[in-house]
Amino acid sequence: MRRAALAVAGLLVFLNLPLASPAAAATQQVMMQGYAFSPAALTVRVGDTVTWMQHDEAPHDVVTTSAPVAFRSPQLSAGQSWSYTFRQAGTYQYYCSVHPDMRASVTVLPAPTTAAPSTAPRPLPSRTAAGAVPVATTPPASTPPPNAPSAGTAPAATSAAAAAPATEQPPAVQQATAATPATLNPMLLVAGFVTGIAVLCLLLLSSRRA
Repeated sequence: MRRAALAVAGLLVFLNLPLASPAAAATQQVMMQGYAFSPAALTVRVGDTVTWMQHDEAPHDVVTTSAPVAFRSPQLSAGQSWSYTFRQAGTYQYYCSVHPDMRASVTVLPAPTTAAPSTAPRPLPSRTAAGAVPVATTPPASTPPPNAPSAGTAPAATSAAAAAPATEQPPAVQQATAATPATLNPMLLVAGFVTGIAVLCLLLLSSRRA
């Protein structure tokens, strides 16, 4: 369960982060013809591939003289080609080692990045948006019943009853107090028991004398 929860959390974080998607790589061509490189100056981006096409009868090659990353192609005969994919930005100066007068350069720019659209949830519309029915906050005025007396004509008995202090105990409390049985004194029970024994003894003595 813990691994599943971590996997779900990682997936949510991955979906909420803007991702950079590199642009599609392109392929450029340089002609080796007439004892020259054409074009002599080429601009590409990181990830692009340059292909040199050999069209002369004499052999040619591609050798860097100043570059962030050096490379060297094999000697190419007429009709052959060689490709190189640039992975690092910078200016690459190169020439043909067989014919040193053949010189050219390739400028490599950083690859562009595009931010992916955000997947954050949109906020919910407010309840007080246009078209919503407003909630009444003022209570409606109450109408007195037809038989209710006005404020200035209240009966005197009502005023007297309201002014009298409530000193009497509620009936419910009185009934509960009256229903509670009285507690007998244990001394009275002992005295009654002794008196009964004494009377019984007197009766026995009287019966024997008779």
